[in-house]
Amino acid sequence: MTLPEIDPVIVQLGPLAVRWYGLMYLVGFLAGWWLMRRRAAQPASGWTREEVGDLLFYSALGVILGGRLGYVLFYGWERLLEDPWFAVRIQEGGMSFHGGLLGVLVAAALFARKTGRHFIDVTDFGAPVVPIGLCAGRLGNFINAELWGRPTDLPWGIVFPGGGPLARHPSQLYEALLEGVALFVLLWWFSSKPRARYAVSGLFLIGYSGFRIIVEFFREPDAHLGFLFSGWLTMGQLLSLPMLIAGGIFLALARREGARATA
Repeated sequence: MTLPEIDPVIVQLGPLAVRWYGLMYLVGFLAGWWLMRRRAAQPASGWTREEVGDLLFYSALGVILGGRLGYVLFYGWERLLEDPWFAVRIQEGGMSFHGGLLGVLVAAALFARKTGRHFIDVTDFGAPVVPIGLCAGRLGNFINAELWGRPTDLPWGIVFPGGGPLARHPSQLYEALLEGVALFVLLWWFSSKPRARYAVSGLFLIGYSGFRIIVEFFREPDAHLGFLFSGWLTMGQLLSLPMLIAGGIFLALARREGARATA
């Protein structure tokens, strides 16, 4: 099947352009805000709705600044050296999840310091809603016909505008389903009961990195980077490996915390 060309701009209001990708970010933030407010309203949650709003504000800044900076450093370093203004031309596209994650972690640390909370308590609270934003972002990539997959002869392969004549894996939808829907269901269920500190954050790190590593086998590597290390690893997989290791460490710490609580 052939993906029809969709204008990335929904509506143009003078110099202001409302884009599908930006709308997906907004949907992700609003959904996360609503879900965290619901959880904060539960008895003995330890959170207020006002704190949820503050955390969302910090996180939004972290996602945007960290996502752009991560893309420039991880995927666009050579272009940055040629054109330093490339870093601030966000309208041209280019966001990195791993950079966005680092930005959110910095934001969470600042929020924790401001409110006197433990840093991991903040990440444990926010982690279950992150997959909603990931799902929305990947749907935005699909609408924009970008970050497509490798060639395939499977019946659901799609010919993407700008992707050549070959049908390709709709890897954006794979990521939306795995890193978005599946990971959200898992984390929301897991965090619905009290868990030891580090447990929810650890499960998120393992779940996301595991799904991302799998999907990268179907996703076309960035043209200017290609495969790393003799053609068997992509940048996305390389950046996900530290997350996988950190997730395992977090789960081990959560098990130790749980053992202390029951001792």
